[in-house]
Amino acid sequence: MIVPRTRLLLWVSLIVLPFAAAGATIPGALPVAVLLIAGLLALAVGDALAARRQAGGVRVHLAESTRLLKDRPGYLANRIENTSLTARSVRLGFEFPREISTDSDDRIVELPEGAPFARLEWPVTPTRRGRYFLERAYLETVSPLGFWGARTSLAARSELKVYPNLMRERKHVAALFLKRGQIGAHAQRQAGQGRDFEKLRDYIPGDSYDEIHWKASAKRGHPVTKVFQVERTQEVYVIIDASRLSAREVKLADPQAPTGESHTTTLERYIAAALLLGLAAEQQGDQFGLLTFSDRVLNFVRAKSGQAHYDACRDRLHTLQPQDVTPDFEELCAFIRLRLRRRALLIFLTSLDDPMLAESFAKATELISRQHLILANMLQPPGAHPLFQDSAVHQPDDLYRRLGGHFQWHSLRELEKVLKRRGVRLALLDPEKLAAQLIAQHADVKRRQLI
Repeated sequence: MIVPRTRLLLWVSLIVLPFAAAGATIPGALPVAVLLIAGLLALAVGDALAARRQAGGVRVHLAESTRLLKDRPGYLANRIENTSLTARSVRLGFEFPREISTDSDDRIVELPEGAPFARLEWPVTPTRRGRYFLERAYLETVSPLGFWGARTSLAARSELKVYPNLMRERKHVAALFLKRGQIGAHAQRQAGQGRDFEKLRDYIPGDSYDEIHWKASAKRGHPVTKVFQVERTQEVYVIIDASRLSAREVKLADPQAPTGESHTTTLERYIAAALLLGLAAEQQGDQFGLLTFSDRVLNFVRAKSGQAHYDACRDRLHTLQPQDVTPDFEELCAFIRLRLRRRALLIFLTSLDDPMLAESFAKATELISRQHLILANMLQPPGAHPLFQDSAVHQPDDLYRRLGGHFQWHSLRELEKVLKRRGVRLALLDPEKLAAQLIAQHADVKRRQLI
């Protein structure tokens, strides 16, 4: 597309309009007016043809994939190819998704003479986690005389992967990831003897009879005792509920916000906490796995360790969004029963304040509670506290509001007792400290050797 620029309009106003009026009113001025107007028209036509040729000498190359963090400034790397090797000015623009904010949708890029390529870093700030695409780049080049602008669109596909921003969460668990040569560390005895076989040794008075290896004792002719070591590598699975209740809004304290608080969703808190727990589990020598579900199993990543495995888990989570369906715990537990043969720690992140869902969860977990250690976690519902815990009651409406919260808290306490009898531990966690509390749960399981 060829569009006129301000310079062409200026010359038209200086030559065409005055001389056209002069040729029509002044005798003998018509030939001069026609000559000047025709000359300007010829220059404009030639400049337009040159503009079309210049537009074909520019190409835009984007990275195939760009990784960004939610609410954190990043850059989109652009490489602009100039096949003509001449100095020129190019106006470049992209059609960014609504979730990718930028200070400007277009920019003026100066291409130096003799350089086949020019590099440009476009600042962007994602506002929502997910996967987005740029399909085309839009260019406008200026004609040699500056009369026209040649606009064109080029295919420039690039994938933008927006991951959760864990910087806020790491403030609560920073001490866990500090490595300072174990300064100030103290040895702490772990409870239990472990279940991983280490070696055989001669019997020592006081050894339990169940520790004697009878076959080895018969071969050697004297009692031989089995020695076990503490399990160092265990499988930890985080099971994330992405059903309708995960879309609930959660308020968090944010000093940088104008109102002093920010809003997010329950699922966002789950994802950030799960990724940090994966880092903590690997630091403790465990293998980390992932399972997401709604009314069906959405993603399953078997427990492993290493940076490549962590990146795979993060790729599965960065596109996860709440779904307007009811969770199916029975199908989930049947899937776990078939896929996970080895005993593992299963950390559920779900919402059980709905009585129907709580009953379904308690019934479904009977299928796997004897084989695996199950920790059920949910965010503390707002206002779900004992009635007389808060003394700030000034009006009757405050009393009724806290009475409703007391009933909710009481039902969750009863659910905790029911699940405990079935071998499932239920915990109500603080949205602000969700990641830190999950990591503390894992550390407690490791210390007590419950798996």
